[in-house]
Amino acid sequence: MNMTRLIQSRTIASPLGRVLTAASASSPAANASGKMCPTSQQNYATAAAGGAGPLALQRQPVPKLADTMQKLVRSIEPHVDGDTLAGTKRAVEKFTVPGGIGQKLQSLLEQRAAEKDNWLADWWLRCAYMEYRDPVIVYSSPGLVFPRASYKTLDEQLQYAAKMVSAALAYKMLIDGGKIKPEMMGKVPLDMSQYEKIFGTCRIPGKERDSVQYNPRSRHIVVACNNHYYRLPVFTAAGGIVSERQILAELKKIAAKEGNSRAAPLGILTANHRDSWAQAYETLMADATNRASVESIQQALFVLSIDRELPQKQGTDHIVTASDLLIHGGGSAANGGNRWYDKTIQLVVAPNGINGLTYEHSPAEGQPIAVMTDFLLEYIGSGKCLNTMDQAELSAGAVKLDFNVTPAVRSEIDQAAGFVDKLAADIQMDYLHFTDYGKGFIKTQRMSPDSYIQMAIQYAFYRLHHVPGAHYESAQNRMYLHGRTETIRSCSVESVAFARAMLEPKRDGRSKLEAMKAAINAHKAYVSMAIQGYGVDRHLLGLKLTAKENGLALPELYADQGLQKSAHMRLSTSQVASRYDAFMCYGPLTQDGYGCCYNPKEDDMWFGVSAFRSNKDTDLARFRVSLQEALREMYEVLVVYGEKPKGKL
Repeated sequence: MNMTRLIQSRTIASPLGRVLTAASASSPAANASGKMCPTSQQNYATAAAGGAGPLALQRQPVPKLADTMQKLVRSIEPHVDGDTLAGTKRAVEKFTVPGGIGQKLQSLLEQRAAEKDNWLADWWLRCAYMEYRDPVIVYSSPGLVFPRASYKTLDEQLQYAAKMVSAALAYKMLIDGGKIKPEMMGKVPLDMSQYEKIFGTCRIPGKERDSVQYNPRSRHIVVACNNHYYRLPVFTAAGGIVSERQILAELKKIAAKEGNSRAAPLGILTANHRDSWAQAYETLMADATNRASVESIQQALFVLSIDRELPQKQGTDHIVTASDLLIHGGGSAANGGNRWYDKTIQLVVAPNGINGLTYEHSPAEGQPIAVMTDFLLEYIGSGKCLNTMDQAELSAGAVKLDFNVTPAVRSEIDQAAGFVDKLAADIQMDYLHFTDYGKGFIKTQRMSPDSYIQMAIQYAFYRLHHVPGAHYESAQNRMYLHGRTETIRSCSVESVAFARAMLEPKRDGRSKLEAMKAAINAHKAYVSMAIQGYGVDRHLLGLKLTAKENGLALPELYADQGLQKSAHMRLSTSQVASRYDAFMCYGPLTQDGYGCCYNPKEDDMWFGVSAFRSNKDTDLARFRVSLQEALREMYEVLVVYGEKPKGKL
């Protein structure tokens, strides 16, 4: 398993300040595989609403070496036998011996932390994303499925699309005006800089390493329709947002012109393996017309994809269809080419009420996107209209972006289409809408809803596969300046004991409850450490990259069998909360694993789940059922032996 893949994250956890700087880093760094990766991307700092300077954010700490090693051994224990665990302990002892390599790396990492606003931020962007070579679809970019809308005709689809664009632009104006309240974790302010990177940002392919381009002051969007692209100005000369009526008029013109004419699926190039896309990018950009069109897409605030209908697979429903649509577009023959996957935000409006968004993960975690989603859905549902600039007509309408599809470009498209179609056929998307109860009931039991759900996922995996599943949950580190994520290692000694207790027929309910509480409390304790930057994985990554940057040999600890097993995350999970019947979905971290993202609401829960069809060690349909049964079995224990809820649930 590519270690870079394992250090990626999808996080949860909000609106804001202003861009202060666009500073470039100057020192080289190393990626997780050991290659040197020069730095050139920009970093944003966030100011308080009054513009007086940066928010009072702390610097991300470097955990103590002994503490991390102790947590590491404990997290490895569920996955190995006694002999292997003894070997891990010997490797840890060798790594941490006084005057040894571990202490040397720790000292160097602490020096880095003293010199930088955030010792991890530059490394994380470059090595978790820019150096990562698998395609962004399935492996990195999530989809966010919105509730099904009521439109049925093309005109209604375009009306909904215009409303969605209007809502997104209204949100952009709130961000620019500093009108979104800065978020807090208790009394601790959170870094808001990710919100500045939602609009106008684009990933740029490069050989071995991509880069990120920021265009926060862009004044246009791009509309994709039948694989054609149009540049649509969305601001008036006075700086206001154009009206929804004007946006709709332009969308109707585009749809009328391109409704029956499909262009070559040029956008499928952006879904290809990153090195292949980088090669095609050079070919594409050699032509001046193509270069101008690509730059217009890259500089847009976001892309709106007006999709064709995606045929519903037998035995599935519109929600599965929506998941497929937002992860890969249904492949090159459907809507996979009606995209530009390098854009941070792509709003997708398909026929029959199916809609949502897909986003390129590198600039931001899931929660800023989820917060924006709630704003969009509330705006659309309320009938409000913040931009009523009808009296100020557009200075120019939508302009088609032309491309010269040469034989060389066509060859690149064909190669990308074959690759993407194979991947789209392999990834299986599904969902669980669990309606028996929601986080409201869990809170009556004085339990953390997130920890409870994490233990349900752990139990679901164990009852299906009869082995512990190494389990990745992302935790936000936004209490620190430029903070991103830490890994919550949800599989623990306590979670395995809980799963085994639930499966023992002769175990009484009270002892099952005690095992459940112990597992939930152990998870909650790890969460508390992780959100403060005191987990295991980012510290291990920092020490590893420190060795690479300083020309030192990679310590033997990183080849330890126990460490490798604990890092083979067969469960990739995150909570992305929304007030609506919406959920995020993405592919698994490992070929023999599952993706599982969830939205716990007060009285129900949504889960987006995934697995690879080609892998014989996973079964998505059975995992979905196992998850449902795990939640029900835990409830059965609680209603008999747990807290007695007051009032009606």
